[in-house]
Amino acid sequence: DEENGTGVSPSQLLLVALGGCTGYDVVSILEKKRQRLTGLEITVTGEQEADPPWAYRKIHVHYEVRGRGLDEGAVHKAIKLSEQKYCSVAATLRHAAEITYDYTIVEEG
Repeated sequence: DEENGTGVSPSQLLLVALGGCTGYDVVSILEKKRQRLTGLEITVTGEQEADPPWAYRKIHVHYEVRGRGLDEGAVHKAIKLSEQKYCSVAATLRHAAEITYDYTIVEEG
């Protein structure tokens, strides 16, 4: 509960939903491209309005993509496809907030 600082608030669940939705897409696309993905960590942060109803103005998604010999072009394209075409949560939220994305690739031997 929010009063005691435990649990997730409904507005935070929006960010969790975005991360889950786009993460599913990115993994699926990279697997289809036969990329050797070993892990994906997504961090989603948001800036909310100062006054009620505290709507999100800006949302940022950072992907840490881990794998062996990953093609940067394939990673970039997978994220872009998710963002622009496949993720229904992103499609819904982009009408209400500015959504930005970036990524890092971590080579695992």
